Amino acid sequence: MATLDELPLDGRARVVRVDGGDDVGLRLLEMGLTPGVEVRILGFAPLGDPLELEVRGYRLSVRKSEARRVVIQSSAS
Repeated sequence: MATLDELPLDGRARVVRVDGGDDVGLRLLEMGLTPGVEVRILGFAPLGDPLELEVRGYRLSVRKSEARRVVIQSSAS
């Protein structure tokens, strides 16, 4: 399955799961990246990191290393 860091600009997907039971994984869940929620890529920083997302009607920035933990299913599938 794909991960959030692989989604292109303006791409949409649904979160399947967040990998890792550590503090980072928990923080991603607390920020709203829970299974079933739709996310959209709004943009990238000039060097590609961090990513700007839209989730639950608000904007969220996450590092690529964090986005790599979020397993997604593309809305186009």
